[in-house]
Amino acid sequence: MVNKVIKVIVAGAAGRMGGRIITLVHGDDRVELVGAVERQGHQLTGRDVGAYLGLGETGVILEDDLNNCIGRGDVVIDFSSHTASVAHLRIAAGNNKAVVIGSTGLTPDEMKQVADISKNARCVLAPNMSVGVNVMFKVLKDVAGILGGGYDVEIIEAHHNQKKDAPSGTAVKMAQIIAQALGRDIDKVGVYGRKGMTGARPEAEIGVHTVRAGDIVGEHTVLFGGMGERLEFTHRAHSRDNFARGAIRAAIWIVDRENGLYDMQDVLGLKD
Repeated sequence: MVNKVIKVIVAGAAGRMGGRIITLVHGDDRVELVGAVERQGHQLTGRDVGAYLGLGETGVILEDDLNNCIGRGDVVIDFSSHTASVAHLRIAAGNNKAVVIGSTGLTPDEMKQVADISKNARCVLAPNMSVGVNVMFKVLKDVAGILGGGYDVEIIEAHHNQKKDAPSGTAVKMAQIIAQALGRDIDKVGVYGRKGMTGARPEAEIGVHTVRAGDIVGEHTVLFGGMGERLEFTHRAHSRDNFARGAIRAAIWIVDRENGLYDMQDVLGLKD
């Protein structure tokens, strides 16, 4: 861990996650908020972030362009949008700043751009910053490898009714991890919801199902169904604070790393 106060800029600062990150940074003596960014035209632009979050005046004004504050920070924590996150990473790379990206819904082309930019930048990219979820990623890999092909795999995820992408980035990552452990191509065996006369379930299929309702923060269940038994692994997020804490942990970790693209498995030391 670095022995200095890390200067943080939050992108997507007026969103649900951005607000929680700012609030927790405000109370953490390891980090200092020095910038906050939102999309152009946002109604809160120009206001002190502490004022609209109920933290009191902080001296940090919400801006609509990362270029205006990038020089003040060590690291950008970005929960804006998949498109904006790529643009922000490019700006950060050009200014030798680290980035933590928690935005989901990145397209294959955007993922390629992130990988290319990260050759000359320090970036943590993870669909879920929760420590618990990332431990679950590790467990699912091990369990799938032990069980092998004799168990059907189904993933069910649930989130609030304002979430824009489906399935969640976390569910997608779980499906990818399990498919890789089983030697399958998720692009070929992944099934996203079912309807009608689908016939018998193919053995290699991995089902992914989405629920959107109310204010659910995030729930993910992975079911391994065998003959005469089933195993279920569930993670339930009670608040967004666990994601925010993970993002802050990643921000502190990434600042002094070598250029490259990392994930929360790297941050937590869970890589094999």
